Amino acid sequence: MIMIMIKMGQKQSLRRFSSSSWNSRSVMSFGDGSHGALGLPSSLIGLGGDAYEPTAVPGLPSAVSSVGAGHYHSLAVTAGGEVWAWGKNHEGQLGRGLLASSEGVYYVLGRTLVISKFGRAFPALLPLNRMIDSWNVPKRVQGLDQVKVEAAFASGVISTAIGDDGSLWVWGKSKRGQLGLGKGVIESVEPSRVKALAGEKIVKLDKENWFTGLVSLGWGHALAQSEDGKLFGWGHSADGRLGQVGKALEVSKSPLNSIADTELSISKLEVAEKMVLKAIEEEEKNMPIIWEPTLIEEVNGVGVVDVACGLDHSLVLCSNGKLLSGGSNVYGQLGRVEHDYGMVPVTTSFIPICLSSGLGHSLAICEVESSSEEEVIGGGARSIVSWGWNAFFQLGRAGPGSLPSMVEEGSGLGGETAVAVSGGRAHSIALTSKGEVWAWGCGKSGRLGLGSSTDEVEPCLLECLEGYEVLQVASGFDHNLLLLAN
Repeated sequence: MIMIMIKMGQKQSLRRFSSSSWNSRSVMSFGDGSHGALGLPSSLIGLGGDAYEPTAVPGLPSAVSSVGAGHYHSLAVTAGGEVWAWGKNHEGQLGRGLLASSEGVYYVLGRTLVISKFGRAFPALLPLNRMIDSWNVPKRVQGLDQVKVEAAFASGVISTAIGDDGSLWVWGKSKRGQLGLGKGVIESVEPSRVKALAGEKIVKLDKENWFTGLVSLGWGHALAQSEDGKLFGWGHSADGRLGQVGKALEVSKSPLNSIADTELSISKLEVAEKMVLKAIEEEEKNMPIIWEPTLIEEVNGVGVVDVACGLDHSLVLCSNGKLLSGGSNVYGQLGRVEHDYGMVPVTTSFIPICLSSGLGHSLAICEVESSSEEEVIGGGARSIVSWGWNAFFQLGRAGPGSLPSMVEEGSGLGGETAVAVSGGRAHSIALTSKGEVWAWGCGKSGRLGLGSSTDEVEPCLLECLEGYEVLQVASGFDHNLLLLAN
């Protein structure tokens, strides 16, 4: 028996299937293609363009077991334990060097490149876009031959993989300590094992025999759950996004604070992003960093069942049903009125089952009260609950954004039950028990997969997927990945 991964926010659960079911699987992508994260062929002007509807990603093995979306790049794991990557590679997050081609590894030097080949370096007069347009081509990550990978996760600047032995591997570049490889280590061109977690298994086989890998990555912080329910955090620790572990360090200003009082419109999305990046640059001058995975004491002994990281906030679901949040609360993404430092309970009456998070909004699939006798007998109805940033309707509902409320009222997903949800920069997508995909929020560059750039206030069905069985959904900042059974 083999297992298939179902995306539940930043959590991924691998469900068992017979080995014969791996023979024909495909990956589709849609949304912004400017960084090559769609994995689609290059155009005459460089990287592939945007995709307004789900489009098959060529060049991948047929036996793909799961996919993972970074902010601007993509990952796929095969049934044989390989990892394939494509998209943005400025920090080496594709596992093929910083700027790679068949001729060697290229490094930017001014307006030209230097090729490091056979231990020598010499100037290259080739334009940069010619060197990077291969990033959109899926290629196997090198350096993981010693481990069979079960799951892969990514942020904007690094990638991670979980081995079947519970080991955690990382590669890329992060000045915020997101690699977790030790003090001052900010770069790993090839996959490196996180030695601080060598005594832990970052996997879990629950009572229903589901293999679960729990790792989630924000802009500069990371969370990982061990097999026995312990929670570890590392990286940028400002505002309590890693709980009390970073309180002793100087707390820096959240990168989103600088635009908190700015009324955003669709035309201001790029401006808002530039403001965020500028604030991050200022923040880097005095960052509180936890350089290695450290135990999050607030949940020690309680047990953790799911985690999700937004840009600069964290969500933690405990085994006792309590939902905690920590980090920036500029847009109400913590789901609570009080902004106490560390992991504090979210204000909600819903019963969370699994979590996800976008840049500044939070999502959860929850059990809700139902008047249907059939649903009560079957364990209760489920609904998507959202809170936080809603400038582009990514919450999928009206009303206050600072407290959790249901996305769909009545037939919001056509009456179907959501089994997975994933959040992007300013959009959200959900997968139902029937394998249908719904999307809502910002439609720019086709990131909703509905054939246009129109924003959608409520969940809309991707009718173009009729006849397909979708097994997994995953959102990057502005692109999405689907795993389908052909």
